[in-house]
Amino acid sequence: MNVLQRFSRLVGKTFALWAALFAMAGFVVPDVFIQLVAPYIPWLLGIVMFGMGLTLTPADFKILGQHPKAVLIGVVAQFVIMPTTAYLLSLALNLPKEVAIGVVLVGSCPGGTASNVMTFLARGNVALSVAVTSITTLLAPLLTPAVFYLFAHEWLDISVAKMLTDIMKMVLLPIVLGVVAHTLFRKQTEAAADVLPLVSVLAIVLIIGAVVAGSRQQIIETGLLIFGVVVLHNAIGYALGFLAAKLFRLPYDAQKTLAIEVGMQNSGLGAALAKGHFAAMPLVAVPSAIFSVWHNISGSLLASYWAAKAEKAEQEAAKAQENPGQQ
Repeated sequence: MNVLQRFSRLVGKTFALWAALFAMAGFVVPDVFIQLVAPYIPWLLGIVMFGMGLTLTPADFKILGQHPKAVLIGVVAQFVIMPTTAYLLSLALNLPKEVAIGVVLVGSCPGGTASNVMTFLARGNVALSVAVTSITTLLAPLLTPAVFYLFAHEWLDISVAKMLTDIMKMVLLPIVLGVVAHTLFRKQTEAAADVLPLVSVLAIVLIIGAVVAGSRQQIIETGLLIFGVVVLHNAIGYALGFLAAKLFRLPYDAQKTLAIEVGMQNSGLGAALAKGHFAAMPLVAVPSAIFSVWHNISGSLLASYWAAKAEKAEQEAAKAQENPGQQ
C-alpha cells in the first residue's frame, strides 16, 4: 500500500506531464480513445467529483466563518473574471464561433481541484483555496449555465435547463454521494485518501485524450490559435485574481491563493459539457482539453516561483535574527 500511496502522490505532483502525454496519445491513436473512452466522459468526471466529495469535511468550510470576505471575493472573482475575459478575448481576436464558444465554456466553469495543490506548493492559504474550489463547484449547476448563456447566447441557442441538469448529474450528485460515503465509511475512505490523486489524474487525462482524439483534425487546423488564446486567458486570470485580492486588501498569502484559484479552471467539466451538448461542433471541446494541460504547467511554474520567493524571504529573516546588528 505504501508503494501505491507514493506512486499516487508522484502522479499527482506530475499531473501536467501525464496530461501532455495523454493529449499526445489521443492525437496519435485517436481511434482507441474515441471507441474506448469518449462514451464514458461524464462517468469519468463523476469519478473525479466523487473523489472530491470523499475528501470534504466540515472543517474545510470553517474559513467561511473566519474570513468570509476572502471566500466571497474568490467565488465572485471566479465567475466574473474568467468568463468575462473569455468573452472579451473572443471579440478582440475575432475568434471563429466554435473556438469562442469553447473558450467561454471553460471560462464559465468553477475552479479546478488542482488549484489546491498549487496553492500548497506556492505557500498560499490552502484552507481558502479548498473553500473557494468547493463552493464554486457546488454553485456550478446554477452559475455555469447562467454565465455561459449570458456570454455565449449570441453564437448559438443554449438550453440552460439541460445544462443545469447535466452538471447536477456530473458534479453535484457525485460530490453528495462522496460526502455521504465519507460520513458512513469514514475509516475506509480516509485510508483510501492517499490513492485518490491517482484515480483523479487517470480520469482527467483519459478525458483529455478522448477530447483531443475527437477533435484531431480541428486541432491540426486551429491548434496554435487555441493554444495562444488559452495561454492568454489563463495568464489574465492569474493576474486579475491576484489584483482583485490586492484591491480588497487581503493578505499576501490570500492574494497568491486567489490568483491560482481564478486562473485554474475545472476544464474536465468544460470538456464533458462540450462533448455532451456540442457534439456536432467538436472544436468547442478543444479549449478545455488544452486548458487542462496548460494550466497545470503554468500553475506549477507560478507555484515554484512563489515558493522560491517565500524560501528566500525566510532565509533572509533567519539571517537577520542571527545577526541583528547588521544592516
